Amino acid sequence: MTTRETFDGLVARFVDYIGQRPLDKTLEQALEAQFPAEGPDLQSMRAACVAGIAEGWMCNREGGGIRYGRVTKPSATTAGFSVDVVDMNDLRGPHHSHPNGEIDLIMPLDGAAQFDGKGAGWLVYAPGSAHYPTVTAGRAIVLYLLPAGAIEFTR
Repeated sequence: MTTRETFDGLVARFVDYIGQRPLDKTLEQALEAQFPAEGPDLQSMRAACVAGIAEGWMCNREGGGIRYGRVTKPSATTAGFSVDVVDMNDLRGPHHSHPNGEIDLIMPLDGAAQFDGKGAGWLVYAPGSAHYPTVTAGRAIVLYLLPAGAIEFTR
């Protein structure tokens, strides 16, 4: 199986589990229980992202010190979510809002790295939320699931 097939298969498992649940802290807790940070699915996803970046099909753009890229556009295969991946090292990204919410999978490459104050695992932002995506204490890969691919960057 290729790295891309492994990646797509894991994304399918995640979005199938998420289904039509509201994007809130209850979903975050459910994802943490179903797919724990040290569990095989998240460890496989981390390995697939590291390999995808090395292979050049993931995070193939760079701006402001952030490597990033939309890996998958919203489709029926992804339950209407887009899949974006960023590779950040001790920096704050551009402010943006999430009209439909955002589900983040945080994968530290340095053990102490955190994304928006949270270590390895899941972080769910409700519809209408906004933030400066920030990685501290090292380097992390963050996978974003965006309903309908909706994200609005602040000018």
